[in-house]
Amino acid sequence: MKKIYHLGTCDTCRKIIKSLPSTNGVVLHDIKKEPMSEAEVDHLKDMAGSYEALFSRKATLYKERGLKDQQLSEDDIKKLIMEHYTFLSRPVIVLGDKVFIGNSPKTVQAAIEEMNK
Repeated sequence: MKKIYHLGTCDTCRKIIKSLPSTNGVVLHDIKKEPMSEAEVDHLKDMAGSYEALFSRKATLYKERGLKDQQLSEDDIKKLIMEHYTFLSRPVIVLGDKVFIGNSPKTVQAAIEEMNK
């Protein structure tokens, strides 16, 4: 399976998707228009190793709610990701059994290299 969980209104996500060698056969899942199911979040967690690996601490809501001052459990983090799309570190690129999370140049380059295989 090839799938990209992204935010359609995010310039960074759009730029990354355009930089990929090809999106033929890739399902583009706009998480704002179509919220992720619990099964999808759980599957990504299994691939990534933890909910924390999927969690964005850059989200405005993270700061507004004072979450940086709290000890968040894996269950808390899952609930936050399920509650609001901004808590997912984006984009999440799933290529078969590999997952690439976030927009760091290193992560994006690794995804591009995997797509070129």
